[in-house]
Amino acid sequence: MNASGKLAWIKAVHTVIWAVLSAVIFFLLYAVITDRLDHWFWWGLGLVGIEVLTLLAFGMSCPLTVLARRLSGSQRANFDIFLPEWLARYNKTICSVILLVVLVGMAWRLLK
Repeated sequence: MNASGKLAWIKAVHTVIWAVLSAVIFFLLYAVITDRLDHWFWWGLGLVGIEVLTLLAFGMSCPLTVLARRLSGSQRANFDIFLPEWLARYNKTICSVILLVVLVGMAWRLLK
């Protein structure tokens, strides 16, 4: 398989992982809003925690981004994922703000 084929596979896998983790983050927000801090909430929070640790281990980059950089010289924010460029550029900021709301809401729910 050539470099563009490998990059397409990386983009596809990266997009699927992004979609799953985004769904989990929005589920966590829903769970906090509706006061449903059940076992699914904790599993979701653990999954997002693993993603955060992975990002920290790779210098705030996804490991798939690191692989994709070897195959592309593009400087675009979405060179490694099938997302609009604006969303790829601000994805970490958007998710971080939502997670902050989740954590504050979680603390509020647990302390009340």
